[in-house]
Amino acid sequence: MVGIAAWGAYAPRLRLSRKAVVAANAWVAPGLAGKARGERSMANWDEDALTMAVEAARDALGVEDEDRAVVETAIFASTTAPFVDRQNAGILAAALTLPPSIASADVTGSQRCGLTALGQALDAAASGKRVLVAAGEHRRARAASPQELDFGDAAAAFVVSPDGGAATFLGRGTVTDDFVDHFRGADAQFDYAWEERWIRDEGIVKLVPPAVRDALEAAGVTAAEVDHFCFPSVFPGMGATLAKALGIRPEAVRDTLAAQLGEAGCAHGPLLLAHALEEALPGQIVLVAQFGQGAEALVFRVGEAAVRPARGVTGALADRQEETNYLKFLVFNDLVEWDRGMRAEKDNKTALTTLYRNRDQILGLVGGRCRETGVVQFPRTRISVAPNNPAVDTQEPYRFAERAAQVLTYSADYLTFSMSPPNHYGMIVFEGGGRIMLDITDVAPGEVETGLPVKMVFRIKDRDEKRGFVRYFWKAAPDRSALAATSAQAAE
Repeated sequence: MVGIAAWGAYAPRLRLSRKAVVAANAWVAPGLAGKARGERSMANWDEDALTMAVEAARDALGVEDEDRAVVETAIFASTTAPFVDRQNAGILAAALTLPPSIASADVTGSQRCGLTALGQALDAAASGKRVLVAAGEHRRARAASPQELDFGDAAAAFVVSPDGGAATFLGRGTVTDDFVDHFRGADAQFDYAWEERWIRDEGIVKLVPPAVRDALEAAGVTAAEVDHFCFPSVFPGMGATLAKALGIRPEAVRDTLAAQLGEAGCAHGPLLLAHALEEALPGQIVLVAQFGQGAEALVFRVGEAAVRPARGVTGALADRQEETNYLKFLVFNDLVEWDRGMRAEKDNKTALTTLYRNRDQILGLVGGRCRETGVVQFPRTRISVAPNNPAVDTQEPYRFAERAAQVLTYSADYLTFSMSPPNHYGMIVFEGGGRIMLDITDVAPGEVETGLPVKMVFRIKDRDEKRGFVRYFWKAAPDRSALAATSAQAAE
């Protein structure tokens, strides 16, 4: 039956201490003291809604080529997509090396658009399609605002199919109502939010229950039968309030992960659903709902044939590094003007013709393998680099993004401009052959060394601020799961 075949999740490694934010702003906003507990996920300077969605989708799809070849539609959901008039789902598909014959779409405009996209994917799966849905969010907030502490950055992804074995889709309910709890105009950088009690009492409490009841009715399930109820909200206890009104058992209400991640906008409903699937038992009922100019609710029954993601929400929660430098957060989110120095004074105009002609290499990290010698190389060229056999036109596409790799040589450069100095880069060698000079991200000074196992991550290479263009490429990041496995083996 139609449902979820696989899922994945991603959260940035950096976790900003709320206590550090409150302490830095205590002189001007002492009222924030009540929000000093826990931490929120914080995107690195080279991460955005799209790069996080790519990582979540990679987690859902796995590394096998055949799993990607059968995807027929790609949907990207976000209210903070990097491009307004360039299809972000197309970039997602290119990074994942999905077939060019796929259909694609961006879904936006509401905090419930992640679940809306998932609902659309389930409709498509009912007609025989296999659909990838990825939702990512990277919302900016004014400094010293409650939103700065409440928000978090994250992504979730699902593969939906006519025979999804991880979770069977049972029913859907929707309510559309132009209830404006907050808004962000076309030229605005930040949300403008209305009064909390109004949002809670006139918005959530009145608009979410009808959607949930419709979903339960369509599923043929009673509220008392729900085993896991997922409802994201920045208001503490909101899920419990709704559960009581709907007749859902109190113990079914799931943690919103606010203390560990914050609230990740349109990606948070899907993220909580992914987390529930990781912990639910076969046969249990999962209900996920989200509010935003109405409400969206989806009901699933957990299946027997669940294929767990390599990372998932559990892995994302575990892979963390505390960040107490509030100024770094402000700089990464472009909330302060700072002197970048003369070395940053360059024109970052992108040659769109070159980008298009080499799109599989740039966005998908696809190199070449010589059919005659088996030698692999990046970039792919007409002439093979195979020693003693410079064959011509013998190369076939070869994906590097999912290959294990390690650092051969590296540099930590304080002279070149970097958003997070020093600028780490080096020669990366891949299992099975091939080497690429790449930036190294998500590392601290002194952490990189020769032989360090690394994985490929899709990131922002740089921004053309003059023209508003974001350029993406792949970088190397420490493969901490491989490091942990090596340490465990050494300890035995």
